[in-house]
Amino acid sequence: MTVERNARQLMQEGWLCAESVLLAVTRAKGLESPLIPRLATAFCSGLARTCGTCGAVTGGILALSLFVGRDRPERELLDLAYAPTQHLIEGFTAAYGSTNCYEIIGCDFRTPEGQARYKDGNMRETCLECVALAVRLALEALDDAGQGVRP
Repeated sequence: MTVERNARQLMQEGWLCAESVLLAVTRAKGLESPLIPRLATAFCSGLARTCGTCGAVTGGILALSLFVGRDRPERELLDLAYAPTQHLIEGFTAAYGSTNCYEIIGCDFRTPEGQARYKDGNMRETCLECVALAVRLALEALDDAGQGVRP
């Protein structure tokens, strides 16, 4: 099973966007922890239903940070995380014109009407596509950076 398909499957099982991306990427890189889905939960549904950044994007950024983020406050280590994150954001923006959940799917999850629009309009398929793209872009960025799990 491809990692993108795994991320889609995780969403089908009930995980949300950020959780699915983070779980799929970390599992593909051999990192397992019960904390991984918890870390992403509040990033789902456009930053906890605030019409903010797409959870697939934030899940990808969280995954990148786990593998290329800093563990010392040295400024020169920032580019190790910033360059891959920029790759993910630029690729996602090229595909969807935005990284904003509301702009991509047009649903305000804070309202019953927005939640109904999501269900009735079959917007889940768009979210599944976003999740697959975020996983692909995050893995590309990690491969380009030559990164696996850092000790």
